[in-house]
Amino acid sequence: MTRVLVVDDQALIRTAVRDLLDAQQGIEVVGEATDGEEAVALAAALRPDVVVCDIRMPRMDGIEATERICADPALGETRVLILTTFEEDDYVVAALRAGASGFIGKGAEPDEIVHAVLTVDEGGALLSPVATRAMIEKYVRRAATAAPRDAPSLAMLTEREREVLALVARGRSNDEVAASLFISPHTAKTHVKNTMLKLGAHDRAQLVIAAYESGLLVPGE
Repeated sequence: MTRVLVVDDQALIRTAVRDLLDAQQGIEVVGEATDGEEAVALAAALRPDVVVCDIRMPRMDGIEATERICADPALGETRVLILTTFEEDDYVVAALRAGASGFIGKGAEPDEIVHAVLTVDEGGALLSPVATRAMIEKYVRRAATAAPRDAPSLAMLTEREREVLALVARGRSNDEVAASLFISPHTAKTHVKNTMLKLGAHDRAQLVIAAYESGLLVPGE
């Protein structure tokens, strides 16, 4: 059973998502929150498998809530799925950096939302490689003209791990990484896991961001 916490300050959207998910076999909505503070508190109390979280909310937004939830050692198995209008590129990238496992639009079809929740619960990152790369490239271009921020260092990665990081950032699956590098899927999975540990990445979404912010990949490449 996938246990879900729904977080949105708009009652209509919160209720619609709750009713949709509760109607699915294998999914149970265990709680609802109207802002980030409630989300953090309820996540700690309920320990849901997935937190479906809006970005813009009063008191504490979805980005800070995501960061706090993902940083809590007691919630190591909890995943965050961001609800977005897709006009909030900077916010979505910040949420992915904070540890969110993916994002989905509020206008998505019901079956897409259900699939997203289940995918995230199974440990997958809900990322459309094309959409995600376009979003991050746009963000990186804009950030280059703004105040500089510390880029993640890849110095601790081996050459093979850098190759794996570049392929993951291009949207390749573990099997595709294995095929590209002529290694076994198990070895590819191990390299991905080690790369995430070294970079402090919560999941593959953060690896995509690290690849661009470190300069390993450049926009338009």
